[in-house]
Order: sequence, then C-alpha cells, then structure tokens
Amino acid sequence: MSYILAMDQGTTSSRAIIFDHAAEIKGTAQREFRQIYPQPGWVEHDPLELYSSQLEVAHEALERAGLTAADLAAIGIANQRETTLVWERQNGEPIHNAIVWQDRRTADTCRKLQADGLEPLFRERTGLLLDPYFSGTKLAWILDHVPDARKRAETGELLFGTVDSWLLWKLTGGTCHFTDPSNASRTLLFNLATGDWDPELLRILNIPAAILPRLARTSEVYGETAPGLFSRPVPIASLAGDQQAALFGQGCLVPGMSKNTYGTGCFMLMHTGQSPTVSDNRLLTTVAWQISDRIEYALEGSVFVSGAVIQWLRDGLGIIRSSDEVEALAASVADNGGVYLVPAFAGLGAPHWDPFARGAIIGISRGTTAAHLARAALESIAFQTTELVRAMESDTGIPLPELRVDGGATVNNLLLQIQADLLGVPVVRTRISDTTALGAAFLAGLAVDFWRDRNDLPTTRLRERIFVPTLMPERRAMMLRNWERALQRATKWEEPLECS
Repeated sequence: MSYILAMDQGTTSSRAIIFDHAAEIKGTAQREFRQIYPQPGWVEHDPLELYSSQLEVAHEALERAGLTAADLAAIGIANQRETTLVWERQNGEPIHNAIVWQDRRTADTCRKLQADGLEPLFRERTGLLLDPYFSGTKLAWILDHVPDARKRAETGELLFGTVDSWLLWKLTGGTCHFTDPSNASRTLLFNLATGDWDPELLRILNIPAAILPRLARTSEVYGETAPGLFSRPVPIASLAGDQQAALFGQGCLVPGMSKNTYGTGCFMLMHTGQSPTVSDNRLLTTVAWQISDRIEYALEGSVFVSGAVIQWLRDGLGIIRSSDEVEALAASVADNGGVYLVPAFAGLGAPHWDPFARGAIIGISRGTTAAHLARAALESIAFQTTELVRAMESDTGIPLPELRVDGGATVNNLLLQIQADLLGVPVVRTRISDTTALGAAFLAGLAVDFWRDRNDLPTTRLRERIFVPTLMPERRAMMLRNWERALQRATKWEEPLECS
C-alpha cells in the first residue's frame, strides 16, 4: 500500500490524484460537472453528479497509474466549502439540489439578521460575517422551502452536510455522517471557542441539531469505502476544506506562514496557531485543521477579482487574444506609466467588504498604451494581496517571512515578481500546483502512518522557484500610496448620492 488517493471536489470539476511517499503524482483524472442557474444570483449542483463524477475520476486515476485499490493506503477528501446539501437518511436521496457557496439567494435573510443586531454575536462565536456565502442560511432556506423538511429534520429523517460529509456518507454506504472543523467553521453554526455546534445560533436560524453531522478530526480514519466501490475497502482518512487543505499542502504548519491561491479570485490564509485570532480588519477567523486533539486556526482574506481581470482584458477590452499573452505585453514596458487599475467589478472583498465599489482606471494620459493597462492589471492582483498581508500582520503582530503561492495565475513570472516587490519578502512557487489535493493526501497519510509525522512530510522538496524582491523601498512606498489613492476613487461608487 504505497500510495494515497486524494479526491479534490471543486466548484466546477471533480479531480482525483494519486501521490506516492515522495509526493510525486502517479495518476490523475478530472471531470467537469454541470452548473445550474435557476435564476439570477442562484447557483446549484446536482448532488448525485458530484458523487458520481468523483467516483469516476478516482477509478480513472487508478487506471492511468496502473494501480488498484490494493495499492492504496488511504483516501483523503478536499472539497469546495460552504456548499450545502440535505438528503434522506434512509435512502440517500437529496431533497434539493446542492446550493453552491457562490449562491446569493439568502442575502435578504442576512440583511434581516444584521438589522436585528445579530452580526456581532455571529462574528464573536463563529469568526465569520453574516453573508449568504456561508452554509447556515442556505440550510435554513432548504428547510423553509422544501415541504415538511424542517419537521422531518427534527425527527432525524434528514441529514445535512457540506460536500465533504456528502461524499463520505456516499462512499461509506451511508455508515458515516461526519464533518471536520475546517468545514464546520464555514457554516455560521460552529462555535470557535467550544469546538462544537452552537445551540443559540442553531435556534436563531431555526435549524434542528438532529440534522447536523458529527464532528470528527481533519485527519483520522472515519470508515472504509463500501463493498463494491473498489476492488477492496479503502480507509477514508481526511476531510478538509479546499483552502485549508492547500495551506497544509503548502507546508504552512506554524504561525505566520501563509499561502495565496491565485485563481479567478484569490484566497489567502495565514496560520495563526492554537487559539483563534479576532480580526480588527474584517478578515475571517477559521479553523485550519484538527489533528489529534489539537485544533489550529487561520485568518482568511478573499479577493474577488484576480485572474478574472486578465479575462476582462481579453474578453472585455480585446487587448490580448489569450490569457497567456498578458505577461509578455506587460513586460514590454518598464513600469505602469502612472496607470492604476482597481478591478472592483463586483465590489471589493477583504479587508474592505465594499459591495458598492466599482472598477476604476486612474492616471491615463495620451502616452498610455495597452501594455501599461496590462501591467496595471497584473499589479492590481498584487496590490490586493499586499493589502491582505498587511491586514493579517496587523491582526497577528507576526511579520510575513515569505508567501507561498499556487493556482493557475502563478505560471505568470512577472506577476509573482511584482508580488515579491510589493510585499518586500520572497514569494515561493511550488512545482506541484495541486496543493489542495496534496494537502488532503498529507492529512490522510498522517492518519494511517503513511507519513510518521509532520517532519516526515516532503514539503521542502516542493519548491520550484523563489522570487526575491528587487524594488527599492521608496518606489514600493510610492506605488502603495498611489494604489490607496486609486482605491479611494473606486470605493462606494454606487451608493446613492445624498441631496441637500
């Protein structure tokens, strides 16, 4: 049993990756699944398709690697967080489509809770803001809108879970209904201080405790795959939210170590130790993972638009034909020519949380070219990440030693050099971009002694390139000041003007 199978169930696709003891990839497979949009602002998935696609790619990865289940020491699961499912305990039939984390249908519910003065309570107990992003109001919506659902939930006929719980329940033939703290802490129902579901928050959202999964560790053996799914039963030994799994896969295992994932948006997490850090900068406090009896925590900040700004240059402005052209275009000029782009196309995320902000391009002159816009677009990604780093350093008092990065946009060398220059610390790119799956594999492997302990994990071998800052401090400070000036012009743009 020389391999670990990681199941990485994302927002648009299911992936399976097989790792050996040196964290080398031996087989991989990926399959997209449908995105369902019942009406504007609503996003759903078919729960049965989530499961079937995940099982199919697991078999495909084994086949491509020339392996069987007999070669596997364990399975680890990483998942899109906050996405909410409810199903029948007796037969496993979903009572509604999964409501995806992106879904905004419960915005009015969150606004009402805020108007009732409840956000400070939720913030204190859960470390989260009252936002439809999180699972609690989605679950309440299903119980409110599916006939008899709340009554059946109270009698124990229905089960709730995020995607990790759903996959575990299906893979074990309905014998295991668990979640881990990294996923539970994204529900608005989990008390960071007690490490358990919060009865008062359940009462406020009118959610019966009987529907909730049992809390387990992030790294432990929950059960085995049901007979017939594979050639032999395989232990399932980790459950982790995707961003926390990436933090672990990047080897950010001590306070102050941080990772940033550059995708359509950015997700940045900083390990903060064994007690939750309350943010004064409107960052999210979340559980990183629980191993043995020790819960470790993180601060998290989200950037709404990072890689998406490159897509906008391609699809909206037409100044590039494909996303991979942006690096050469931006590198054709020495600097941004005084141009600053604030990509607040759908508002600003952390630390601003300004839904009224809109995109702005500042500093255009007759000499401005497409290359200056391209460079300003790359810089906008790095500026927003720098804001998150500064907020985290302020909250924790821990200076960032280096930033570890992953995600599709990290193939852009110029972006990462700009990032190192603005942060003033090294930026480390891994040679394995699938750090979410790798983290799930590491966590599962620790549970079955595939790796003895954290020191045995081959994280130091994963470094592919280190980008060292070269920008003079005076130039860095000037650029950050100009970014702040551009931000001021973009914030609260859509708020109605007051008439005198």
